[in-house]
Amino acid sequence: MDISAGIQASLAGRYASALFDLASENGTVTAVESDLDKIEAALAESAELAAVTTNPKVSRSDAKKALWGVSAILGLTELSQNFLGVLAQNRRLNQLPKVIAAFRAIAAAQRGEVTAQVTSAHALTDAQLADLKAKLTAREGRTVKLSTKVEPDLLGGLVVTIGSKRIDASIRTRLNSLSQAMKA
Repeated sequence: MDISAGIQASLAGRYASALFDLASENGTVTAVESDLDKIEAALAESAELAAVTTNPKVSRSDAKKALWGVSAILGLTELSQNFLGVLAQNRRLNQLPKVIAAFRAIAAAQRGEVTAQVTSAHALTDAQLADLKAKLTAREGRTVKLSTKVEPDLLGGLVVTIGSKRIDASIRTRLNSLSQAMKA
């Protein structure tokens, strides 16, 4: 498996890589990925849970107990529960969002996928998303997974980011370029 050196170099990347290796050995990569989605949603939904993961005043044992309770409620796998315990014990819960992102990147690379962040002025229809996905898959030569975001400031058009590549076809950028050309 080829994992980006950038991911492995970061603290969160090392934890994510270790979790991925364990999940691969157990054949539970998909289950762990699902668990991480649940954890991420819980962190976004609960300010109290987010505070447990970021507040240095919360003791290691209290953080571990809180996360074990949340794990049981969310129905996480034993591997995911143990992993959260390790993060709590090592005082690395503040890295959890980065670990989740790194794990997703590693899992996607293993499956031969790439994620494209699509930002549009208005929500795209299912047909538009399917068409965009087909075109990006043909361009990239591998499966593209779309992640969408709406940003009305774009005025119209799209901004597509795949890794370090950015395709900016927004009206805002075109108007800014025209404005700069007229000043010159």
